Amino acid sequence: MKNALFVIDPQNDFCENTGSLYVPGATGDMTRLASFLRRNADKIENVIMTADDHQPNDISHPAFWVDAQGNNPAPFTSISVEDVNNKVWMPVDGNVSRTVAYLSELKAAGKYAHTIWPVHCLSGTNGADICKSFMDAVLEWAAQTKGYYTIVRKGAYPYSEHFGAFKAEVVNPDFPETMFNYKLADELNKFDTIYIAGEAKSHCVANTISQLFDTMPELVAKLVILEDAMGCVAGFEHAADAVYQTAKDRGAKFADTSLTI
Repeated sequence: MKNALFVIDPQNDFCENTGSLYVPGATGDMTRLASFLRRNADKIENVIMTADDHQPNDISHPAFWVDAQGNNPAPFTSISVEDVNNKVWMPVDGNVSRTVAYLSELKAAGKYAHTIWPVHCLSGTNGADICKSFMDAVLEWAAQTKGYYTIVRKGAYPYSEHFGAFKAEVVNPDFPETMFNYKLADELNKFDTIYIAGEAKSHCVANTISQLFDTMPELVAKLVILEDAMGCVAGFEHAADAVYQTAKDRGAKFADTSLTI
């Protein structure tokens, strides 16, 4: 098996300009990626997509948190472990110890500051659906090649962010869906080349790649990163530069969607 297309979170809330967490330029990213798939359909053996699948009361959503006056935080508020210890922001479910443990582990790992996002990709809603411009191309590919596509859902566990495709930011052994997804990694490892794209370059794509560095580094050298089919969350344009440099150093290649396989 030669080529797989691996697309991170090509969902309406990220990719449509009416989406609640629209990534600047994502509409064009998906149009270009659809053209790439159509042009190379007979050379791509599998299409694998990931999809955020959240509840309203998710640790990254305003409803999870409250201040002393009963207000929820505004989107893009940053919440630290110190904020919880000082009761600036508190979890509405009252489980302070779990929340402090999560934020402490994020800080110790040197990961992103915990950010409150606009409510997005709620399970069962239009915002969580794969955007039509790309999904139409996937359906055409399936009809043409008699192939099968896969959608891997992530993020249903509400007490941790789940940026990357393979595991939550902080895993909980009691919830297998938070732990490293070896089934997905092993499926990708069947292919010689993995073309990767999606939203957002600064967060979910970058974390997907970085999750491979220590656990399955052999996959990194198989990646071709389609740079014109991903964009950054506004204000985070350089947040993941080091990830992409490390990927390049470890053998990942970079291309754009004009490529013919």
